[in-house]
Amino acid sequence: MRVHKLTFAALAVAASLSLTACQNDDDATGQSDPSAASSEASSGGGSGSGDSQQGAGDETGGEGTGGQESAAGSGSGAGSGESDKTGKCRTDELKFKAMDATIGGDTEGTVAVELTNGGGRECAISGYAGVDLKTDSGTLSAKRSGEPVVPGTLEDGETVAFGIHYPINDSGGSGVRITGLVVTPPDETKSVTLDWPGAATLPVTDGTGSPVKVGPIGSAGQGG
Repeated sequence: MRVHKLTFAALAVAASLSLTACQNDDDATGQSDPSAASSEASSGGGSGSGDSQQGAGDETGGEGTGGQESAAGSGSGAGSGESDKTGKCRTDELKFKAMDATIGGDTEGTVAVELTNGGGRECAISGYAGVDLKTDSGTLSAKRSGEPVVPGTLEDGETVAFGIHYPINDSGGSGVRITGLVVTPPDETKSVTLDWPGAATLPVTDGTGSPVKVGPIGSAGQGG
């Protein structure tokens, strides 16, 4: 009987130790969960910029959370939420407007092209846009003016402009008729085609160089 009592006592002690170990394990697990949840919320929260980029083909922007913006930017190779916020301005986010900016007495004609950020987020834009004139003699690519490039950003709804300068046809001949204007924003490959608001024709040249020059982004003032 003494042996049986000792055995039962040993089993009771072992069961008590096992129960205590299980409770300690449960407590440790419960203590680690809040930190894990906090880490996940921090990594998914984004930068908190509050804006969301719309998809291609839509020139209007939309509001969203920082997390949504970060997710949208990941598909374009962007890094952190901050870099998403100041990512380059894309063609589909911009609204374009071309207008005659020639002033009476100028020796050359000027067309100003405005680019308005409609992407729902701040974006960076600088450098030279690609400019091609469609003519009845083929496509004519504008040459860069050589003016210095100034980095800049556009808030949602903000506008920047650049100038296109061309010789005025005062030769008395029919010249080269311009039928359209093609603009490609800096660092982009997608273009937009606009109506040409300047003089209807260019003078005929000997073909040694482009008679049309384009200034960098910001080289023309905004206006209507």
